[in-house]
Amino acid sequence: MRKFLVVLDDTKECLNAMRFAAMRASKTGGGVTVLSVIAPDEIQHGFGVAEVMRAEARERIEAHFEVFAKWMRDRHQIFPELVIREGDVTTEITSQIAEDTDIGVLVLGASSEKAGPGPIVAHIMRNLGTLPCPVTIVPGDIPKERLERIT
Repeated sequence: MRKFLVVLDDTKECLNAMRFAAMRASKTGGGVTVLSVIAPDEIQHGFGVAEVMRAEARERIEAHFEVFAKWMRDRHQIFPELVIREGDVTTEITSQIAEDTDIGVLVLGASSEKAGPGPIVAHIMRNLGTLPCPVTIVPGDIPKERLERIT
């Protein structure tokens, strides 16, 4: 089964990327893999502190994921899988795509801020020619009604 890989983070544009991935998967008989990456700077190293911080980060991610997963299940009959990795987000995206050969499309949300589309989109665009799958970039401020029409 072809999967859509979407990144779960705390950005506003993540919402539209999730919506797009779920709607496309539902309409094409695919699946959704949600990737969340814990950055090294989120984990302080010290006596027992790192494991506590890691566990707290995972709990936060799982709670955030469950909101999206419930919506995908209830609205689109999509049962997404969650993958949590640690490291640099762009490196972990590339690694996840390389390790899961069922991933057919990477779906990213682009920020509508004047500063640019965001660091993940900027990095992926610079390295687009080396990725083993297509990339769909979803505008962060596109209305959900429009997303429903185009998916």
